[in-house]
Amino acid sequence: MSSIPEFGELLAGAHRSAVHLETRDVYYSNPRFEAWKKGERTDWDDRASWWRSFHDEIAGAVARGVSVRRARVVSEPVTDYIRWENYVTHANVAAGEQVRWLSRRRATDLLLPVNDFWIFDGQLMRVHHFTGDGDWAAKELRDDPEVVETCSAAFERIWERAIPHDEYEVK
Repeated sequence: MSSIPEFGELLAGAHRSAVHLETRDVYYSNPRFEAWKKGERTDWDDRASWWRSFHDEIAGAVARGVSVRRARVVSEPVTDYIRWENYVTHANVAAGEQVRWLSRRRATDLLLPVNDFWIFDGQLMRVHHFTGDGDWAAKELRDDPEVVETCSAAFERIWERAIPHDEYEVK
């Protein structure tokens, strides 16, 4: 497929589910992460200061009955980036996303996909490619049933073993 729809468009087309797997310990830096590293913290009572269009998209999908789940496989002790992601996950949860965390040490016997992805309704997968230092490299759309099913099954095994966000202790 030559033209890859943006995330919001793909989520808007989902009817039942959207699952997201993240497997990296470091992603590209951004101003919010840099501010957090300097000690700035989010005022969670001031929703207008942290709510973004992404949260609207998630909340809208959840309101339509779409189950939105994210699993993060992380090394422990975690990197500063993952520590920050854990902190800002409050916003994802507030939007209606379910998030779980799995220590890489607890995933040794699982076959893990090597790229991050979103899978929509178990039929369409948007693959995210990053450089070694976490910069965005490319995105790819896959609809090959065998590939999508393999990655869906891997996600479900990760999800079953992962710890819900509100129970996960950052180490």
